[in-house]
Amino acid sequence: MANTNVQTAANDREFTSSVQFLTVTAIFVALTYIFTAFINVRLPIAANGGLIHLGNVPLFIGAIIFGKKTGAIAGGVGMGLFDLLSGWTLWAPFTFVIVGLMGFTVGKLTEDEKHQNFKWYVIAIAAACVIKVVGYYIAEVVIYGNPFSPVTSIPGNLVQIGVAAVITLIVIAPLNVAAKRVGLRKFK
Repeated sequence: MANTNVQTAANDREFTSSVQFLTVTAIFVALTYIFTAFINVRLPIAANGGLIHLGNVPLFIGAIIFGKKTGAIAGGVGMGLFDLLSGWTLWAPFTFVIVGLMGFTVGKLTEDEKHQNFKWYVIAIAAACVIKVVGYYIAEVVIYGNPFSPVTSIPGNLVQIGVAAVITLIVIAPLNVAAKRVGLRKFK
């Protein structure tokens, strides 16, 4: 009888953890989509009519607070969904991979308790910036067949990540404290 109670308690904790993961991750997918779709500026200077948006803010916050799985799913699905629903359909597979990798990387670099500090947040976001610039450069070369025109998108990508980094670095400490206070944790 005691073993059954222990097993039931373990199953209940696992179920609760799964529900929390799905709920939190779905919220961050939605936030990433919303911040990408509705808080943006289209750039007339880039060859492809680039877009600067704030979708990276919830992506980075979700990855730092809840880990690499939430970061990867929120980024890949949230921004990929934006591409599918807003006329950037050709970009969706690239976005899914590039931004999913960005979220995974930020979550992975900040998952260790010793890496939960400003320095590591900056390192993680800088790594995401490199992934974004290189990933979208390669994607544009594939899409447009030209290795030179994608260079014009680099400044927009840098501005996009820079703005998201500043906002994220300002709000992440209090959000991290709040998440811990209510019992939310990283999903490994």
